[in-house]
Amino acid sequence: MSKPKKVAILTAGGLAPCLSSAVGGLIERYTEIDPSIDIICYRSGYKGLLLGDSYKVTPEIREKAGLLHTFGGSPIGNSRVKLTNVKDCVKRGLVKEGQDPQKIAADQLVKDGVDVLHTIGGDDTNTAAADLAAFLAKNNYGLTVIGLPKTVDNDVYPIKQSLGAWTAAEQGARYFKNIVAENNANPRMLIIHEVMGRNCGWLTAATALEYRKLLDRTEWLPAIGLDRSAFEVHAVFVPEMHIDIAAEAKRLRSAMDKVDCINIFVSEGAGVEAIVAELQAKGQEVPRDAFGHIKLDAVNPGKWFGEQFSQMIGSEKTLIQKSGYFSRASAANIEDIRLIKSCTDLAVECAMRGEAGVIGHDEDHNGVLRAIEFPRIKGGKPFDIDTPWFTAMLKAIGQKKGKKVTVSH
Repeated sequence: MSKPKKVAILTAGGLAPCLSSAVGGLIERYTEIDPSIDIICYRSGYKGLLLGDSYKVTPEIREKAGLLHTFGGSPIGNSRVKLTNVKDCVKRGLVKEGQDPQKIAADQLVKDGVDVLHTIGGDDTNTAAADLAAFLAKNNYGLTVIGLPKTVDNDVYPIKQSLGAWTAAEQGARYFKNIVAENNANPRMLIIHEVMGRNCGWLTAATALEYRKLLDRTEWLPAIGLDRSAFEVHAVFVPEMHIDIAAEAKRLRSAMDKVDCINIFVSEGAGVEAIVAELQAKGQEVPRDAFGHIKLDAVNPGKWFGEQFSQMIGSEKTLIQKSGYFSRASAANIEDIRLIKSCTDLAVECAMRGEAGVIGHDEDHNGVLRAIEFPRIKGGKPFDIDTPWFTAMLKAIGQKKGKKVTVSH
């Protein structure tokens, strides 16, 4: 394949602290390699692609693309659109009845003269990109699709580290550093810190780890109540663990009696099976999004955990706080910017030779950074609760690691 004459960029799905930087990195690298290559950005992800809503990357944008590394969010906009969910696309007015969203998207790319499409998103975005890439290949459109992995959950197979996840953990820790001071606002305070993570507990665990590093760097004054034990993480609950509510309540009540407060870090996906079962038993409908995912805001796991533990540990007040929107809209930190730089550079290199795939460190290929084949990309990679740093953290806070038992039929 000859070098591309025109490339397009889109970001999709939820936000993560890497989108703005990844867009900036791609623009910078194309400008370094060959400024004659035209670049357009589709506004609001696949929605913009379906509607033909894009804008050109001008010389001014190229010159100041470095600014994008200092911003969070996505300057070109996001949306949750699944091209294979025809019914949802019709309902939202993105295509007409009887139209195939994939064909509309493919035809729009051809109409815009795009040779390479860069998608920046999580597993849903990149599986959508995989579907589109397969459609393009099957119908001989001659376009190359190259994905970049974005998800604060860090749960994409077989990618070792997704862009933005490190920053999200660091920002969640900063968020809780302020929230935890509420421990002295009321006697016997229970604080629930709900962290993003639908099926994977990596972010919750990593956020707790980063927060405890902040505690390690803090000087304490117990004589006036500034004792680390009141600011400590007392429990971490993730989807991959079995949670013995009664046993944990007994342990946490003992801690409450000693330090007058309890701080719990919980993944938004922890306990969801039990919550959904409760709702369905009551005859309540469980709301889902276009991808079929349970809408966690409606299920509200943090509230559920608060209700479960409040009476059992004798708390006088329960405070539930969510760091998700604070952390996911942050600008990327130094570690993530380094990772983003290496991935965007390789993405452009792959574009120049027409190599499709999702850029990431491939766990099945000795962690080598490469364009991973689209069919191998999928979400739902669980957090390994036997990871040494997580095991050490649970031991330090006195929590037993309950493993889920899988029953085979």
